[in-house]
Amino acid sequence: MQSGVQEAKRGLGAKDLVTTGVCIALYFVFMMVGSMLFAPNPVLTFLMPAGAALLTGPAYLLLIARVPKHGPLIILGIVEAVVMFVTGVYWLWSVFLVVLGIVGDLIAGAGGFRSKPLNIASFLAFSLNPLGSYLMLWLDPAGYSTYLVEKGTEQAYMDTMVATGADWVLPAMIVLTLVCALVSALAGMRMLRKQFEKAGMTA
Repeated sequence: MQSGVQEAKRGLGAKDLVTTGVCIALYFVFMMVGSMLFAPNPVLTFLMPAGAALLTGPAYLLLIARVPKHGPLIILGIVEAVVMFVTGVYWLWSVFLVVLGIVGDLIAGAGGFRSKPLNIASFLAFSLNPLGSYLMLWLDPAGYSTYLVEKGTEQAYMDTMVATGADWVLPAMIVLTLVCALVSALAGMRMLRKQFEKAGMTA
């Protein structure tokens, strides 16, 4: 564990940045696949965070295993935040991405990026980032709808989404996303066992 902590304190080299970029690309592909299964439908869109969480666990944990240092998870959050902001999603999603990228980095870093439970907890925290957008549907439905319509979302889509967003939907989204993230993380650990053993991850 001591050697893991020492490695986590080292700076990122060129190889680390390349590996980080590849893992971020993988994460983004799986996130888009999980998202596009639900996001186009104004009723099913509430399943999008869970769909994304279900597919992105292996890529997130692979990034930790291949670059067990402070920084890559924050870079992941920043890169995805920029992409989301540019593509017109609600701005608070981008804020959540950056904040939860930092939180995920701190959680995984507490175990020197070698603790399986902490790495999984890191992913669970990060998987909640889409809720930064959906949260506003309950806090400010009119402002949320107006913002997204101005960014190109159809008014009919937003009207249906607002009408569907009952009070119980938000807590259900949180629970379902965390469950799917846990399943994804455990499956990822099993799929990439050799990578994690090589990285020295512990139970």
